[in-house]
Amino acid sequence: MELVRRLMPLTLLILSCLAESTMAEAEGNSSCSATLGGANMAETHKAMILQLNPSENCTWTIERPENKSIRIIFSYIQLDPDGSCESENIKVFDGTSSNGPLLGQVCSKNDYVPVFESSASTLTFQIVTDSARIQRTVFVFHYFFSPNTSIPNCGGYLDTLEGSFTSPNYPNPHPELAYCVWHIQVEKGYKIKLNFKEIFLEIDKQCKFDFLAIYDGPSTNSGLIGQVCGRVTPTFESSSNSLTVVLSTDYANSYRGFSASYTSIYAENINTTSLTCSSDRMRVIISKSYLEAFNSNGNTLQLKDPTCRPKLSNVVEFSIPLNGCGTIRKVEDQSITYTNVITFSASSPSEVITRQKQLQIIVKCEMEHNSTVGMIYITEDDVIQNQNALGKYNTSMALFESDSFEKTILESPYYVDLNQTLFVQVSLHTSDPNLVVFLDTCRASPTSDLASPTYDLIKSGCSQDETCKVYPLFGHYGRFQFNAFKFLRSLSSVYLQCKVLICDSSDHQSRCSQGCVSRSKRDISSYKWKTDSIIGPIRLKRDRSASGNSGFQHETHAEETPNQPFNSLHLFSFMVLVLNVVIVATITVRHFVNQRAYYKYQKLQNY
Repeated sequence: MELVRRLMPLTLLILSCLAESTMAEAEGNSSCSATLGGANMAETHKAMILQLNPSENCTWTIERPENKSIRIIFSYIQLDPDGSCESENIKVFDGTSSNGPLLGQVCSKNDYVPVFESSASTLTFQIVTDSARIQRTVFVFHYFFSPNTSIPNCGGYLDTLEGSFTSPNYPNPHPELAYCVWHIQVEKGYKIKLNFKEIFLEIDKQCKFDFLAIYDGPSTNSGLIGQVCGRVTPTFESSSNSLTVVLSTDYANSYRGFSASYTSIYAENINTTSLTCSSDRMRVIISKSYLEAFNSNGNTLQLKDPTCRPKLSNVVEFSIPLNGCGTIRKVEDQSITYTNVITFSASSPSEVITRQKQLQIIVKCEMEHNSTVGMIYITEDDVIQNQNALGKYNTSMALFESDSFEKTILESPYYVDLNQTLFVQVSLHTSDPNLVVFLDTCRASPTSDLASPTYDLIKSGCSQDETCKVYPLFGHYGRFQFNAFKFLRSLSSVYLQCKVLICDSSDHQSRCSQGCVSRSKRDISSYKWKTDSIIGPIRLKRDRSASGNSGFQHETHAEETPNQPFNSLHLFSFMVLVLNVVIVATITVRHFVNQRAYYKYQKLQNY
């Protein structure tokens, strides 16, 4: 009896632990899968903290009211850090089950805050865990919203070198159930520095409820730099010229929101000046530290046209069009140059003397031999510094549907009928209206590297094919047409390459104005401004089905060659095939005979 009395507390303790374990297991199973919404459509939002066990496969289905969309946010995810995305993940489906279209998959390796939207009547998400015995927590929040209703000042696009933006209603409380996205993009070569002057959002250690998410790139699929909330004033810097900022709020505890500003930072280290020449502009970068010697921060610098102002950041940038801002264009010795001058603004008329250094930056871009060469001459108290820069003509070639050259063909590869008329245009992308494009040579090849065999359509400006028609000079466009063909005994693809010349339209003695001229009459090998474009592949429509996915199989049609002789190549192939059959048959017979010799009949012994 005494033994029973002593064991009773231990028995009660064991029973209590078993009951608690059973209850916990039951609660876990009850929350593992569920249908949300449905009969309770008055509930416009719901937040859940999911505590997950090992080796679980749980599914939740959300039903939305009519004329509403579903937005689901996984603002905090703690899964197995060592688990693979295949064995432990969250999947979101558009529909009533996991058999619907997959909207996305999330695992511990993702570096963004997953947000999914669905306009279907239901949305399903599934969580699968592996066998590792660790703590797993997922905070999921969903709500219904009207897709045609927007919140003022909730997101937008910012593309200036510097700017500012705030949460909706700032400094008043931000709206509930808001999801705002701001896309910031500045010019190439710059980075973005984002500074939050104030953040006043709901305080939470994991920032599960109201938060700001900052992404290092043009979208929310870019890498997450930070997820912040509460009362902080952080600063972020992008690695490229784009940045994305997201504000997400729930249904309770609205505060002031945030106020932010951004500036652009030139990514490269510039000691003095830098010049880049392109087909439509000259880009000059001047270091602010260099301008300190002149007691200037760049505000007083100007071009020949003083209305063209620079952009100021950590550097001073002039973007000078080739046909504006006082740029002077000069043509001589088959060379085109563009020149402008950067100086300090003129002094007041009442001033007679100055004791400050004067700065004059002469910017010059010269078009030369398939590129543009840039030069800067800096005169500073009789001190001259020179810098060079290289660039290339910006040209492209495309196929068009008709001789109106209005609708570009974007399909690649482009499947055509044999003998179909093709319309080709080479375009020069430049702001200089006084240039023309001349088609010097256009040739076709069955390979993308333009290797042999090749076929000339245009040579020295002259048509070499009876179906080829070269259109007259037309500004920045060189145009021609020809009928589709196919290379014999070769691949079924056709690639085009055109070498073009770029001339001054006012020079009536230029090579472009001469049109079709034999190469022997005038050699253009030393011609300075030239470039080339390539387009392809072009394939016959019948090759689409005959060649499978590759489109490169060569076809031989019986109806095209009814009297084709049985040539020596066919005879040789046939003889090789017969010889192989004879050899295989001989080996097989010998093997069979040897087997028969090895397994001879043996007389059974008498027992």
